Amino acid sequence: MNNIPADKNTAPRRRMVVLGGGESGTGAAILAKDKGMDVWLSDYGQIAPQYRQLLDREGIAWEDGGHSMERILAADEVVKSPGIPDSAPVMQAILAKGIPVISEIEFAGRYTDAKMVCITGSNGKTTTTLLTYHILRDAGLNVGLAGNVGKSLALQVARDPHDIYVIELSSFQLDNMYDFKANIAVILNITPDHLDRYDYKMQNYVNAKFRILQNLTNDDAFIYWNDDPVIAAQLKNISTEASLYPFSETPEEGDAAYVDAEAQMIINTSGTSLSMPRADLSLHGLHNLYNSMAAGISACLLNIRRDDIRRALSDFDGVEHRLEPVATIDGVRWINDSKATNVNSCWYALESMTAPTVLILGGKDKGNDYSEILPLVQQKVKAIVAMGKDNSKIMEYFDGKVPALVDTHSLAEAVAACRSLAADGDTVLLSPCCASFDLFSSYEDRGRKFKAEVLALKSNDNSQQTNK
Repeated sequence: MNNIPADKNTAPRRRMVVLGGGESGTGAAILAKDKGMDVWLSDYGQIAPQYRQLLDREGIAWEDGGHSMERILAADEVVKSPGIPDSAPVMQAILAKGIPVISEIEFAGRYTDAKMVCITGSNGKTTTTLLTYHILRDAGLNVGLAGNVGKSLALQVARDPHDIYVIELSSFQLDNMYDFKANIAVILNITPDHLDRYDYKMQNYVNAKFRILQNLTNDDAFIYWNDDPVIAAQLKNISTEASLYPFSETPEEGDAAYVDAEAQMIINTSGTSLSMPRADLSLHGLHNLYNSMAAGISACLLNIRRDDIRRALSDFDGVEHRLEPVATIDGVRWINDSKATNVNSCWYALESMTAPTVLILGGKDKGNDYSEILPLVQQKVKAIVAMGKDNSKIMEYFDGKVPALVDTHSLAEAVAACRSLAADGDTVLLSPCCASFDLFSSYEDRGRKFKAEVLALKSNDNSQQTNK
């Protein structure tokens, strides 16, 4: 723990407490400092060394390994990390005292007039965010990347301002956003996820996602998947002043994007309009068609040149941990889809599989309903390898529904089981449907360790070949 004495001024300054010392929290603390506030950052866990060093260089008071409640409860306002639930004791105390709580995005939005392209959804939001950013950056715009990817929005507003920001927003971030306004709001889809955070009530989760529409005016745009039943139901009960830009795979009335009978992706907006062969998109699969449409509509609304949009949609490299090819060993393709932390995301991964598949499922269950993927499992999956501390739900549900079902409790066990089950021409797909926190620190940690384990197999094979 490190306690830097707070500055003492004769005139009282606004007291800002930041909870969480990661990327968003550190950025919020620096912005608060730059705006002349009395800042205190507190993290119940351990702050990573790079953020400790940054806070020290900035002369910002911080603590980790616990909370100094007296100082926290003296705040005029609190910026909360999205990972901290309202049920945490520190939040219960803050809320009981009536101290306003906001997100880092809400805080940063107070100090910039930049255009905001904001993207949410249960699946595909990281790919769509990075793809949109790729299009705008390659077109020469002064654009920043923020939210769940990129750098802290608050830090960029404070020290590296941009004309446009592309922001990936989780439901957790949206929960504490009130006056922040998007210029372009995107909802890709809504399927059950994080229900443990929303009292296991789907409508609470839906309401959180739709907060992205707050404060939109008739100068703004709302982009969404036209065939999503949850979005359609919610739109019957709410209204927005924004212009609507729905997209779908096949043409529907009012669609801003679709694929025509000649397999051309068509985009029509009030800005730019374009067409390009679906086959030319760098990202394949139905889910990536939707991601490309949403990113393309956003770019068209920002009047990016057609040729720039087409080029960027055709040369984007993809996202780590999302249907990421790892290696082909003995004719078996190994794919890392560790980012598939819910059932619907796994559905899209399975939908894109063209070979018999050995599927790795498991982790921290979030109230999953595996019936959604059952038809695809029965059509495409030759074996399921469960990987987690407790696989009982997976084992019970899929018992008798697949030709082979294996229970493993470590990555090494799971990879070994997959190797014995997969044959030449098969695919091994890590698409877990679950959070990673039972065996790993994050889905990134899970994906990188999976890739390392697979590449070790390839290295061992090459070594054995050399020694023969």
